[in-house]
Amino acid sequence: MFTGIVQSTATIQHINDLPGLRRLTVQVAPQHLQQLQRGASIAINGACLTATDFDSDAGWVCFDVIAETLAKTNLGLLQQGSKVNLERSLRFGDELGGHIVSGHIQTTAELVAIFQDAQNCHLQLKMDPSLLPYIQPKGFVAVEGCSLTVGDVTADGFSLYLIPETLAITTLGSKVVGDKLNIELDQQTVTIIRTVERVLAQRFA
Repeated sequence: MFTGIVQSTATIQHINDLPGLRRLTVQVAPQHLQQLQRGASIAINGACLTATDFDSDAGWVCFDVIAETLAKTNLGLLQQGSKVNLERSLRFGDELGGHIVSGHIQTTAELVAIFQDAQNCHLQLKMDPSLLPYIQPKGFVAVEGCSLTVGDVTADGFSLYLIPETLAITTLGSKVVGDKLNIELDQQTVTIIRTVERVLAQRFA
């Protein structure tokens, strides 16, 4: 489990594409890999990955990304030198500053517009309309692993309003129109809506 509070940005150091598998080596400040163990979960752009090898002192960690993950996320679009968001898994006693995030990406959304001034940034995202019922105004959504509050919901997407701090400490400040962003729906919202739909369907069947 994660909180959606990105701890650091990291850099894709090396990519090795194998049949049905992409092996990523990620470079990050060594302090973010302390007490790491092989098999630990780390979120990269919000996708929960398993650490297969690492060197805490040198500041690198490896992940194997399977075909299903590549199909559902933007990890297959990464290149050597790409910046990614990194979050270590939640530990008992940690402050929960965002919301509970599983690291299971349901889809990607296209960044279709950016409106920015000195203090504010407004992103407009386009997403599969079949998933929009689970995006609620002022509800939670994880975008690129960042726990964010939904702004407005439209017929084909939703908006985000970001403060300068979020832009500074995550990769969201460097995104451009056309980029694909990883989306994890808030599981509580999904569960409530699906439960209500099932109950109503049974009641009026």
